[in-house]
Amino acid sequence: MAQLFKENGESESQWVSISDLMSVLMMIFLFIAISYMLNVIKEKDKIKEIAVTYNKLQTELYDDLMTEFKSDLNNWNAEIDKQTLSVKFEAPEVLFASGSSTLQPKFKEILEDFFPRYVNILTSEKYKADIEEIRIEGHTSSEWSFEVPAEQAYFYNMELSQDRTRKVLEFVLKNEKLDGNKDWIRDRLTANGLASSKLVAPNGIEDKEKSRRVEFRVRTNAEKRIVKILSADE
Repeated sequence: MAQLFKENGESESQWVSISDLMSVLMMIFLFIAISYMLNVIKEKDKIKEIAVTYNKLQTELYDDLMTEFKSDLNNWNAEIDKQTLSVKFEAPEVLFASGSSTLQPKFKEILEDFFPRYVNILTSEKYKADIEEIRIEGHTSSEWSFEVPAEQAYFYNMELSQDRTRKVLEFVLKNEKLDGNKDWIRDRLTANGLASSKLVAPNGIEDKEKSRRVEFRVRTNAEKRIVKILSADE
């Protein structure tokens, strides 16, 4: 009888120990689950902050550009791309003569009006610290004025587009209305000849007229802000 009591006592003691162990394990699992949920919420908030940071800057700048230029866009044969913040001048006969890098008189008039107003927006207190680069991009169609292989046409168009963007850069920097901001502009303004690398081709069919264009594209520091947010807890 005493032996049976002893065995029952040991069994009960072992059962209590296992119950305690299970309780500890449940607490550990609960702690892990809560920590995981908190991390998920934290990451979700971080992603939300990134989206808000990027969208706010992009949207506000697009809205201000549209407010400033919406009455001019039709006259200039231009449009503003909301996704890229690019002002696109799309009438090739107005921009340059075929195969030439000399600015047409009408395009000079447009640039004289457009660029100082454009810079006034970018250098306002609202955006000045956020502008990383102002890119002048020259784009061509895929064709050349005479029969040459496609690869050679690309090289010719690359040289032409580079010459054109440099001429645009030189012209806009001479504008007397920029005197107070020229140093800031020179630090950020670049000329980029892209030839036919970014054709306008709806439905896979090249639109040669729209492909021949000049774009003023803004690159903001939203990317740097995002990196800062992502690395904040590292």
